[in-house]
Amino acid sequence: MKTIKQYNIGIVGVGTVGTEMVRLLKKRRFPVNQLIIFARTERHIEIDQESFHVRVATPEEFEDIDFAFFAGTEGAKGASQTLGWEAVQRDCVVIDNGDDFRMDPRVPLVIPEINPESLHDHQGFFANPNCSAIIALMALAPLHRAAGIQRFIACTYQAVSGSGSSAVKELKAQIKDWAQGDDARPSVYPHPIAFNVLAQIGGVKDEPGVTSEELKMKRETHKILGDDSIQISTTCVRVPVFNGHSEAIHVEFENELSVEEARKVLDEAPGVQVIDDIDNNQYPTSLDCCGKEDVLVGRLRKDESVEHGLALFVSGDNLWKGAALNAIQIAEKLIEIRAR
Repeated sequence: MKTIKQYNIGIVGVGTVGTEMVRLLKKRRFPVNQLIIFARTERHIEIDQESFHVRVATPEEFEDIDFAFFAGTEGAKGASQTLGWEAVQRDCVVIDNGDDFRMDPRVPLVIPEINPESLHDHQGFFANPNCSAIIALMALAPLHRAAGIQRFIACTYQAVSGSGSSAVKELKAQIKDWAQGDDARPSVYPHPIAFNVLAQIGGVKDEPGVTSEELKMKRETHKILGDDSIQISTTCVRVPVFNGHSEAIHVEFENELSVEEARKVLDEAPGVQVIDDIDNNQYPTSLDCCGKEDVLVGRLRKDESVEHGLALFVSGDNLWKGAALNAIQIAEKLIEIRAR
């Protein structure tokens, strides 16, 4: 009987994403020899009735770690900047969920179902793409291969879990305040999020009027697909949903692609589930995508405003495929490549 190699795993950060990484490693039966969780302070935590001793991360802690998942919430700074390359120098493979190194030319930006070829030539450091970019590209990449995307417009509806556990608590508290007739008290966001939508995710820095989240969608799409010619316009919106990002996307292709052809392409795409029967009220929703590894795609229809246009709607679990799951799949694919 062939012995399956097991690996020492480090998870840096035990917030919303780190917790889901622990769960998914177990769910997917990742070959774990030892699992070590790192954070800023030493303590004991419990995840699903299992106790873990959390250690403080130092460069030396990565000496015997095979894979290190840096599990910071989207946009979080610090850990991978300080420790990422230190871990690589100790022969540890780093997979970073933060955005510090996504556009670094040394670092592949990977969605395993879309650009697995980027895993072959590397320096031991990989970046997880932005959650909304992953969810959109799971549908767009196979369509791009089929007909060539010239341009797309995406409007996102992003859940508060993308901002971390404090945002989830804030939404719960504001719902309770509303039910009691009290005023909402925003802290994580600049305005109340309960029963509201906020047309800003991230700050404005490089392009006037364009938020950092919207820039990530454009820049990361270009890097992952290897095509800077695609014209992209996005509006990223935070909505009062606990988990599960959704996006309305309008695409213009170089070549004609019928709705039926697009549906066939998506039916055959790995990691995609087509739910598209509007006559029977069947289409992706944020609730339906939670706890699912696939990205849900529906509302497929012609977009008559442009030549060769299609419209679609996608939903994906932003903590799973948009973060923790994609990172683990990168490690799984690397193990598969090594075994060949």
